[in-house]
This record gives sequence, C-alpha cells and structure tokens, in this order.
Amino acid sequence: MSIPQPPDDAATRGAQPPPDRPPEGAAEQPPPPFQPAPPFFPHVVGGYPPAAPPAGLKRGFGQGMGVALGIGAVLCALSLISAIAMVALVGVARIGRANTSAETSVTKILWGSSSAKNTLRAISVSGTIQASGGSSSGMFSSATYGYDVAKLIDSLTADSAAGLVLLMDTPGGSINGSRAIADAVDRYEQRTGKKSFAFVEGMSASGGMYAMAGVNRIYADQGTMVGSIGVIMGPFARYRDVTAVDGGLLGNGVTASGGIDQFYLTQGEAKDFGNAFRDMTQKERDVYTAGLSREYDAFVNWVSTSRGIAPETIRNDLGAYMFDAQTAKDKHLVDDVLGREEAFRQIARDAGVDPDQTKLVTDAEPGFLSSLMGSRKQAFGHGEALQAGEGVKASSSLCTGAPAVLAWTGDMNAMCGR
Repeated sequence: MSIPQPPDDAATRGAQPPPDRPPEGAAEQPPPPFQPAPPFFPHVVGGYPPAAPPAGLKRGFGQGMGVALGIGAVLCALSLISAIAMVALVGVARIGRANTSAETSVTKILWGSSSAKNTLRAISVSGTIQASGGSSSGMFSSATYGYDVAKLIDSLTADSAAGLVLLMDTPGGSINGSRAIADAVDRYEQRTGKKSFAFVEGMSASGGMYAMAGVNRIYADQGTMVGSIGVIMGPFARYRDVTAVDGGLLGNGVTASGGIDQFYLTQGEAKDFGNAFRDMTQKERDVYTAGLSREYDAFVNWVSTSRGIAPETIRNDLGAYMFDAQTAKDKHLVDDVLGREEAFRQIARDAGVDPDQTKLVTDAEPGFLSSLMGSRKQAFGHGEALQAGEGVKASSSLCTGAPAVLAWTGDMNAMCGR
C-alpha cells in the first residue's frame, strides 16, 4: 500500500529557499533514518492536524484551565448555597409566622405516642407572669405573657383536644396577666364543654395560684411548692442622709452619710408617691392599702369559689405562705401529689380518654434555623431570659417604673438582675 502524499504545489515549492549544503571539505553526514509520513486526515484543513503547541504553552494552558475550573466550582457551590439559603429563609419565615400566631402555634409531643388517637393540649405557665410582651418583654428571668396565653387558649376548639392542661412553674407576677389566664380557662370550659387541669412542675405561687385555681383538677409533683395567696406593691425606699447615688446597673446604689434630700414639683396630691427620698404619708399608706385589700379580696374569693375553701380559712390559715405538695393537698390547694407519668395518665382518665391512646402536646420552641435567623426565639406567649451585662438593663414593667400591684412571691431583685 502506498502512503498518500500531499499535493505537489510547484509554485509553493519554487518559493521555498534551497536546502542548506554542507561547506566544502566537511564530512558528508549520513542521511537520517527513514520515517513514514504521517497519515492523511481529510477532515482537517490541509489534510494534517495542527502541530502540537510548545511545552511551555501546554503547561500554561493547563494551569489556566485548572484555575478556571476551580473558580467555576466555587461559583457553583456559592450558587447552591444561595439556593439552599433562600429555601431556608422561606422555611424560617413560615416558622416565624407560625410561632407568632396563636391559631398556628407549632406543637410537639410532650408525652404519649405519636400514633395515639386522643390529644390533650398543654400550655406552659413558667417564669414571671406578665400581661403581654412588646416593650416590657426584656427581663432577666423567663416570662409568660398572660394575654398572649389567653389568646392561645381562646383559639382552641372542642375538636382541638380532649382537654386543656396548664404546666405550672412560676413564682407569680402581675394581677392582670394572671387573671387573664384564669378567665381564658373558664371561657375554654364553657365554650368547648371540655375539662381543664393543672400540673405543678416546680412551683405555683401567688399569681400562679390565681391562674390555675379555676381548673377541674390540680396535681402537684413531689418536691413542689404551692400557695402564697396574697398581693404585694413595691418596692419603696427611703434614703436618709444621702451623699451619692450610683445609677449603674451593677453599681452599689445609694451611699448615705448625711444631709441630702430630693423634692419634686407636682400637680395633684401624692403625685410623687414612691419617691425614695421622703417618707410615705399615712394617707398614702391608707389609700394604697385599700387598693391592695380590694385585689386581695378578689384573689381570695376566686380561690375560695374555685377550690371550695372558706375565705376565712384562706385569710387566717393559709395566708401568703408557701406549702410543700403534701401540705398543699391537705389544705385543698391541690387535689393529689403525683409524679409526671402518673399525673398525665390520671389527667387522661379525668378527661374521659384512654391513657394508652392519648398524647400530650405542647408549644414547641423554634428550631435551630429559626432561632439562628432571629425570626422567633421562644414559643408563642413566652419570653426568653435577658442576660445581664454591661449596658443591658431590664425593661420589664415589673422591674422599672412605678410600683405595681403584684401577686408574687420571692425576691424581685433576683428577677430583675440586680
């Protein structure tokens, strides 16, 4: 077989310079070894493939392609991350909306099997009970917002659950926030015909007692504290001989060593009531004690009617004392002392459903993405604790501003981070 040769172009051949000849006298070089001509490629212009680029160009081209591929991979990864982030943001927005609406509150199973056909709806009442969130939500302890919890209870229907359970762990709080929960429980029973219950997990004091007194049955875990039926207003202070005032959050407060007083120009008698730099007058004491008495009467009558305890017993025997769970049962503040498992099973029976076919659901805290993106940090109706630090001040109405009438037990300073 003959090897194809390129076409013979005479004009081109004539334009090429003659081959170099060795100088005269030089030894004649042997001819190079025979090498066959490369195959002819008809699909390549001219019939032959292009010559290979120099090695340096090859290396540069390879490095450039590597850089380009690397940049492309990074861009692809960033695009993928952006797409995932957009999906996550949509999910977070939905989660955030769900946690800010009582009607679409996100729940989780607290007890029982997910396949159980019956449902009990549990709502946590933990930390300080306040009226509502918003501008007064910043606190150094966790909080329950009474009006928000009431809104959540009001959203429940007869088909929502077989009954309502308040999970109590609170030292109390504001009168209006506590009463808002109590009234919502009463409305729930009248609206749905279902029963309501309470389970004391840590303590239920003062405003907590106010909130749960109207349920059908109250169960307390071992080691819990119940009681403190009373109201309090304050705190007030009278500094004598003041020389310096340190208003910082972590400061020492007032230094008293002589001769300084403080006055206000006011319109209206006792407008500067609560001024720490003067004594409380007897008239002021009488007026505000009368207000406390009215609130206390309402509190006593509510517990008396709800729990079947004579008002005189509450005033003269129970007072504002805190009682252990067994003593609270003996004094009819709770119905029984049961552990968590036993209490939930008994509540299911009280609600008229089979404990083995019942689950207890409660509000779920937002997931990791929702908390990370800041759409919502707590379950609906609850506020997280504020961490004390430099430049951080409690903004709760229970910690700042004028003294308020409270159903509270314990040290207010601990709640407010002082």
